[in-house]
Amino acid sequence: MEKKKIMVVDDSRFIFEEIKFKLLSSEKYEAAYYCPDGESLLESYEKYKPDLVTMDIVMPGIDGIEATRILKEKYPDAKVIMVTSMVFDDTEEGAQKAGACGFLAKPFESKEMEKVFDKAFAS
Repeated sequence: MEKKKIMVVDDSRFIFEEIKFKLLSSEKYEAAYYCPDGESLLESYEKYKPDLVTMDIVMPGIDGIEATRILKEKYPDAKVIMVTSMVFDDTEEGAQKAGACGFLAKPFESKEMEKVFDKAFAS
């Protein structure tokens, strides 16, 4: 079974490395691509066509909610999971309105992360 490719969009490369490390033992997922901001996601999504995008909310330039909205307008089938330490009802509501299919609060554990990913693919 080929692993699903994850694109990590976060202004902290540490989060990419953390997700990559936490997926080392995963049989289903692989953190394959990294984008430091929303602009680079929008430029590279077509080239890589990841199976899932994890999106930070607070980033310089286009924030994660706006980047999600733009991405979903252009690629309605894109699967986006918001990954943030800003867990507020209005933030989660804004992410859902933009088209996010899941929410993962930092810090997170491997099993919790895979559960959120699994749910995104089940919907």
